[in-house]
Amino acid sequence: MAAKTAAVTPAYWDEACKHLARRDRVMKKLIPQFGEARLQSRGDAFTTLARSIVGQQISTAAAQAVWERFAALVDAPSNKLPPADVLKLKTDAMRGSGLSARKVEYLRDLARHFTEGQVHVRQWQQMDDEAIVDELVAIRGIGRWTAEMFLIFHLMRPDVLPVDDLGLLKGISVNYFSGEPVTRVEAREVGDAWAPYRSVATWYIWRSLDPLPVEY
Repeated sequence: MAAKTAAVTPAYWDEACKHLARRDRVMKKLIPQFGEARLQSRGDAFTTLARSIVGQQISTAAAQAVWERFAALVDAPSNKLPPADVLKLKTDAMRGSGLSARKVEYLRDLARHFTEGQVHVRQWQQMDDEAIVDELVAIRGIGRWTAEMFLIFHLMRPDVLPVDDLGLLKGISVNYFSGEPVTRVEAREVGDAWAPYRSVATWYIWRSLDPLPVEY
């Protein structure tokens, strides 16, 4: 069942942009190029993580097609799938939507973590970033990169620097090192100037490579 959720934008965004423009010459140039565009969050926690599992190692278009077929198996809006309903799905039906056997296992493990209270959704607002990452990477199919994307796009944490993200490394290379390859250490050094708004700077670095907004 298709459904649209109203997008939510971080309250800190304008202050972050002012801070970054003062601290960093590249940000001062990049930020005005994208006008009023900003990070937006949609959907609920379980659905956001489920989508990230479905999208692993396939193209964006393929991921969207598989997601729509998979979500149609559940009698609920596609942006708010109940974990308990996912656990009730038969393996053949899930595989028939285009999911690999491994992704079926991952989605079931994710749903179990939610239904059994092994993730503390209501406490996340009080938990620091690393504590949430530790909780998420305990779920099969979720690595550090996925957990950090979740921090940025769902929880809208302001100061995440995902140094395992190839887009971030490429964007830092293009904007700060004249296209020369950069290491994670060099990326962290560039990111030091962005604190405490490294998520916002990362978003603008992504936009410098692809003008379409990134959404999860």
